[in-house]
Amino acid sequence: MDCSRLARVDLSTSQIFRYTRTEMDTYSPTERTQVHRRSQRGVYDKEQVHAILDEGFVCHVGFVLDGQPFVIPTAYARSGETVYIHGSPASRLMKSKEVDVCLTVTLVDALVLARSSFHTSINYRSVVALGKARLVTDLEEKREALRCFTNHVIGGRWEQAKQPIDSELKATSVLALPLEEVSAKIRTGPPIDDEEDYALPIWGGLIPVIQSFGEPLPDDRVLPGLTAPRLPTHQL
Repeated sequence: MDCSRLARVDLSTSQIFRYTRTEMDTYSPTERTQVHRRSQRGVYDKEQVHAILDEGFVCHVGFVLDGQPFVIPTAYARSGETVYIHGSPASRLMKSKEVDVCLTVTLVDALVLARSSFHTSINYRSVVALGKARLVTDLEEKREALRCFTNHVIGGRWEQAKQPIDSELKATSVLALPLEEVSAKIRTGPPIDDEEDYALPIWGGLIPVIQSFGEPLPDDRVLPGLTAPRLPTHQL
């Protein structure tokens, strides 16, 4: 499938999906993925989970090695119901053919300024995926994973750029994590103060957090006459 970044789904502070989904469209909550605290914020809908994963750039991967827990940030990309995790053969994460992991992605949409510090919060969208990630050893699958990584950064870049040679593929490690035990958690909307606090002379509301891209800055080795790639409209 095309691993280019998908059109973003608007789950901003004023909107959230409200519809009935079939079993095929949702992830079944497990003992490990069922959202307990603020359970009304738990989301198991695949379309919303995919939208969060496709909008993020960096995931955090938790794992345990020799009794020592680690959490590392790294690049990732989704292809259907698989998340590919980018790494180096020297990484602790890539030392085994299979590893139990917890992968998280979080997007921040707004600062929620309540009239009390207790209710001050953040509007966010997050995904937690648990499972056994396998080391990708097949060079063709690894090549496809790298295509996903590249086009996740900027759509169509893989088709524009030089393709990796076999030695570069061997110098890169990739884990494949199936999306089976997955949940999302989403907070939207304004602050919720205690009723008596609304009478306080303190401003309350939202400060949107917006990620944007600046003008491309060429390096000093760009050949004359070349123009920077255009960002797809859904990445602006």
